Amino acid sequence: MNRINQKLQEDKKLLSIYFTAGYPNLGDTVSIIQDLEKNGVDMIEIGLPFSDPLADGPTIQESSTKAIRNGMTTHKLFEQLQGIRDTVSIPLLIMGYFNPILQYGVQEFCEKCQEIGIDGLIIPDLPVDVYNEKYKTIFEAHGLNNVFLITPQTSVERINFIDSVSNGFIYMVSSASVTGSSTGFSNDTREYFKRISEMKLKNPQVIGFGISDSESFQQATKFAKGAIIGSAFIKHLTNKGTSKIAEFVKNIR
Repeated sequence: MNRINQKLQEDKKLLSIYFTAGYPNLGDTVSIIQDLEKNGVDMIEIGLPFSDPLADGPTIQESSTKAIRNGMTTHKLFEQLQGIRDTVSIPLLIMGYFNPILQYGVQEFCEKCQEIGIDGLIIPDLPVDVYNEKYKTIFEAHGLNNVFLITPQTSVERINFIDSVSNGFIYMVSSASVTGSSTGFSNDTREYFKRISEMKLKNPQVIGFGISDSESFQQATKFAKGAIIGSAFIKHLTNKGTSKIAEFVKNIR
């Protein structure tokens, strides 16, 4: 069974952390992953930096720009992740945009992910229809869960279609804005969380965007299986480097 699906079966609320590979420094990728697992994080989303990250707010955009300047590429990331399963057992996902995957070759990219031990992909600009028609069989043949995003504006019909082609979790965006653009949740957002929960989808939901502290983590996971923190962790790395990861995770839990 895929590690993501195993983790989703655990009787707990899950904390997933996103960070940009190659940030703050090119060689930090593996040590950040190891420290996050050591400090109790349940899943990790490894950001593959891209020059035009449309869904990302300023914090993640800046980290992506810096990582690219540092020399991070798809090939470099795969090189760094060789042997990661010797020391890390929690689910690992790569989050990135479809263009670098196309350039690498979809089949080759999936093969490399399987070889390394990547469990899933999150590709915000890959439409679910295109995935279902062209790439689903390739992803699944290599043991990869593909995770789709929904927003408060996503129609019920679309949500049900996403649910039908998904095999892990659904990434539930807390708002239609970019990452890192808000703090806390409005009444409307909490109603949205409740509405989706009441749909009783077959795939559990994990909420991202706007989660930065213990309070927002608790609010998000009241109606969902887990929550994803990205921009707040990137800011922590920017301000405190890689030596205070335990402090960050402790403040969320």
